[in-house]
Amino acid sequence: MAVAVRRDTRMRVAEYKEWVAARPEGERWELIDGAPVMMAPAKDRHHRIVYNLLRALGDLADPRGCWAQTGLAVLSEAMDDYAPIPDVLVRCGTELPDGYAQDPLLLAEVLSPSTMINDRGFKAAFYQSIPSLRTLLLIYQDEARVEVWRREAEWTMTIAGPGETIALPELGGSLSVADVYARLAV
Repeated sequence: MAVAVRRDTRMRVAEYKEWVAARPEGERWELIDGAPVMMAPAKDRHHRIVYNLLRALGDLADPRGCWAQTGLAVLSEAMDDYAPIPDVLVRCGTELPDGYAQDPLLLAEVLSPSTMINDRGFKAAFYQSIPSLRTLLLIYQDEARVEVWRREAEWTMTIAGPGETIALPELGGSLSVADVYARLAV
């Protein structure tokens, strides 16, 4: 009896980079579990939180020679079928030759209701596989709540809510939850 061999059709990062480079300008794609996924436009509230994060994290990063940025995909040698784009990342060092970072110090993902399960599951696990990453912030869009994942001996998670401050020793400062949601009704 003949048995069909199932071929792994998951796209790898190298193939994805070639594929996405040929896509029209303005399209935003991530590679998630070997499949290209087009990113839908985010809501205004999402963009405002990202703006607040860029301002606050940029103020902490700049004096250390680091950058708070958006729009960069992150890569990990541990998983060659993921190239997600976090909402904000902080990295130090020289300018990148392309849109892919392998050395983020901090990542922030603003959770949308439609992507929350993936963002808190597979994507968070991928982020935690990046050796340089020290802090992962999962920020709720519709309530003043931030999951703070920190690499110590193992990854630990705490919740920061209204009136609280998140220590960011890797940046020599802290981030207040109020600053994350500045000028937004929560």
